[in-house]
Amino acid sequence: MRISCASATDVGLRRSTNEDCVSVRPDLRLFVVADGMGGHAAVEGIVAFVEATETLGPDQTWPVPFDPEQSVNMNRLRAGFRTGNQRVAAQIASSRELRGMATTAVAVLIDGGTGTVGHVGDSRAYRLRDDRLERLTQDHSWVEEQIRVGALSETAARQHPWRNVVTRSLSGSADLEVDIREVSLTAGDRLLLCSDGLFAVLSDDENSAMLRHEADLDTLCQALIQEAHNGGAPDNPTAVVLDVHAL
Repeated sequence: MRISCASATDVGLRRSTNEDCVSVRPDLRLFVVADGMGGHAAVEGIVAFVEATETLGPDQTWPVPFDPEQSVNMNRLRAGFRTGNQRVAAQIASSRELRGMATTAVAVLIDGGTGTVGHVGDSRAYRLRDDRLERLTQDHSWVEEQIRVGALSETAARQHPWRNVVTRSLSGSADLEVDIREVSLTAGDRLLLCSDGLFAVLSDDENSAMLRHEADLDTLCQALIQEAHNGGAPDNPTAVVLDVHAL
């Protein structure tokens, strides 16, 4: 597989500082979006761990316990999130002013026809295949829990005053739980990683239409950010878009 990618974040800055963070590493086939205070530390930790374990197999010495029931890349990504969480913990320990800092994160690690997707919080991953958009992650948020039990609709959730309340994040806690899954990838697939600043404004149908009809990735990323910005995004929107090509 060959991957092409582009990324963009809101230059308009809905907040005084942009707390979103992106890492695009085609050399590692690793792509990460994080949203929140400590985002940079968490992403740096995830990337550093995945890079350090790039050549390790299940029978080699790992710096964290290896789960034999999961693939090597699932182990790499899960441990990477934990390393990022440790970076956040170290920053909090270094300054009382940083107490309460936390970040969401979503990452995809691509190996041939398999994408390993990990996430904590409400940053999302999508896959567009044959003009059908599928969300690959399930938000760890209060409104998502209400949607699952039928108490809120998707439309109401985007307007709810508690829409930014996440139930899981990289906050330096010792009991971090990361959702990891593997998905198939084929030539022609398009992946979107984004922060809540994007999907809180643009519906899945709107994102799907833009992902289907814009071929140039740089133009597409800028258009997604501009549409979210025009729609009054309450938070900084960030997007990474990947195209999967056959060798």
